[in-house]
Amino acid sequence: VQLQASGGGLVQAGGSLTLSCVASERIFSINAMGWYRQAPGKQRELVATIASGGTTNYADSVKGRFAISRDNAKNAVYLQMDSLKPEDTAVYYCNLVIYRSRGAASDYWGQGTKVTVFS
Repeated sequence: VQLQASGGGLVQAGGSLTLSCVASERIFSINAMGWYRQAPGKQRELVATIASGGTTNYADSVKGRFAISRDNAKNAVYLQMDSLKPEDTAVYYCNLVIYRSRGAASDYWGQGTKVTVFS
């Protein structure tokens, strides 16, 4: 499975961006899609995830500002980012985890899309 992320860019603090990620094929197994980010000099961190059943999970730092959604028919996941702050500046990576039988899982990553927030 390949993931294609898009939507990053340069935005002023307080502004909004929407990231999109499309998987190359339909996923029928139980799965979770999500977004992670990595700022310069920092480790990659979770931003938000959404399970195939719709359950969402957010990092505390983005709760109330970001919203993750998915369109299973389009094999896509989206991240609506509002009230952006300079500390949101990072490369954002799309992630897909497919849960297999007996506790196994397959992990896929997109190529990353850069978000820069200036004050």
